[in-house]
Amino acid sequence: MSVKVIADSTSYIPRLRRESLDIRTVSLSSTLDGVTYMDDAEDYAAFYDALAASPNWPTTSQPSVQDVVDLMTERVEAGHEVVGVFISELMSGTYSTALLARDLVRASHPHAVIEVVDGRSNSIELGFAVLAAAEKAAEGGTVEECVSAAKERTLHTRFLFTPMTLEYLKRGGRIGNAQALLATLLQIKPVLTVEGGVTDTFAKVRTLQKAHDLIVDTFAADIRDKGGLGEAYAHHIHDLAAGERFRARIAEVAGRDVELLDVGPAVGTHVGPGTVAVVYYTNGLMNKSG
Repeated sequence: MSVKVIADSTSYIPRLRRESLDIRTVSLSSTLDGVTYMDDAEDYAAFYDALAASPNWPTTSQPSVQDVVDLMTERVEAGHEVVGVFISELMSGTYSTALLARDLVRASHPHAVIEVVDGRSNSIELGFAVLAAAEKAAEGGTVEECVSAAKERTLHTRFLFTPMTLEYLKRGGRIGNAQALLATLLQIKPVLTVEGGVTDTFAKVRTLQKAHDLIVDTFAADIRDKGGLGEAYAHHIHDLAAGERFRARIAEVAGRDVELLDVGPAVGTHVGPGTVAVVYYTNGLMNKSG
């Protein structure tokens, strides 16, 4: 009996990599002006164009319990044990939904082995935890080993990003521990991170260029001081040109190619177009306090 890993769409793992490890996902969604946009779409341009043009604010919905039950049941009835790794419970109700779905599947399939892990973040930082579990499963690891791999990976990752504006975080109510930044909204360009499962302030600088420079310098220092680079991705939100420029800087420091990933509506709504990010893990443990 093999272990299969499931996740949600906010992990934004590249499709080919998901397919190679047989990772299945359930999708969050965002609804704006009566139109629902799925977070697992291949192209997010229509959503962000609508967001820019609308005076209204979208609502983000987690997957339904039935969506998660169906995915878990499919995996269980195919003879697999299941490990689910989901977006931070402090960012979304998806984790709680997964726990409920697990209990429902166990009730109808008493011998089912299903474990659910809080991935403590979103975007590819969550994705790294998902991938760690799936890679362990591909090696023939047990459920316990896959869960342990996912949790261990979260201790090695860092997520650094700079929004063009804090307005989206403010409007969406997802600013987390970065709330204090609102008092100086016009005076700073923040570097944000995810700490303890919520958005937090990593540093405050005066210009966007300085914010990008600080992110790149922190990335380089972490590679040097924390046992070398495991893996890195760059993110952008609906600004491919800015994303490519930032990706090139990250790749130069990494000394290897770095893939650029778009961010879907469920996360991008709350940060806003123009945001760029680097997400990576090091071989050594990460001190996320910055």
